[in-house]
Amino acid sequence: MRNVLLAVDGSRPSEEAAKFLARLPHFDPVELTLVSVVHRRFVHASYSTNELVEKAYEQDCLTTQASLQRIAGIFDGANVHVKTELIEGAVGESIVQKAKDIKADLVVVGATGHSQISRMLLGSTSDFVATHAPCSVLVVRSQMLPQKSAPLKVCLGYEGTGPCQAALEELMESPWRGQTELNVVLVANCLNEMYADSKCVQYYKDELSHAKEQLEEVSDHVTTHFLEDVHYGEGITRFVESHDINLVVLGETPRSQFSRFLLGSTSQYVLRHVPCSVWITRNRMIEGLKRSETTSAVQRQ
Repeated sequence: MRNVLLAVDGSRPSEEAAKFLARLPHFDPVELTLVSVVHRRFVHASYSTNELVEKAYEQDCLTTQASLQRIAGIFDGANVHVKTELIEGAVGESIVQKAKDIKADLVVVGATGHSQISRMLLGSTSDFVATHAPCSVLVVRSQMLPQKSAPLKVCLGYEGTGPCQAALEELMESPWRGQTELNVVLVANCLNEMYADSKCVQYYKDELSHAKEQLEEVSDHVTTHFLEDVHYGEGITRFVESHDINLVVLGETPRSQFSRFLLGSTSQYVLRHVPCSVWITRNRMIEGLKRSETTSAVQRQ
């Protein structure tokens, strides 16, 4: 997490997203780009109307610049170098393109919605960015953020697969000691009596132990949880709700070329159902895919 893009729009959710980002620990200095997107309205009307529209646009720019400076102040005194930028265009597409341009490691956006229905719908911007960003994405929900004096409760969905291990390794790039509780959750779906005494249960528990050993290098509070549920996403959601989790971390696999991504069924389900913030990790999987495609290209030559 060295090169971060934070998209803000002057709303309370985006300001809460900035405060949450400021709380996340990091080893190295962070290059933070604060971005706001403004629209230039086009109308087919008289010159006087167009002049009013242009003045409204200029006022929007001034208001947005002031908002960017206010958000930048949240990071005063932190080991963060902040740049602000005002860009014009469609919001979701502009954020994704900016992430590509600056080669961001992480894109942070605020999500709207407090009820179960609105959580499932998300916001058009956060949904688009989570689906299309060419890097890891953190979608912040303000209603489940911890108080300053309370510990940060993090849940890592883990199966021992490539994307889950990549998510764990991305999590290890930050120091989580102090007031942070890391929970590693493995959900075994379709685990019935036929498998209850088999080696697969021990395999799951061994994977959890291995994950805990790795995370203890960066955290002094790691707890593992082995759950059984018919649906992986539902199991994670129920755990989050019953343990008051603030942040869920999930590994995501690129579904096509590394320049474009689609959310998998699990990450999409969790993102739209949990009441807390969600961090979808992609960077290590993307790098692996890039190396694979490069190797294949060389072999074809």
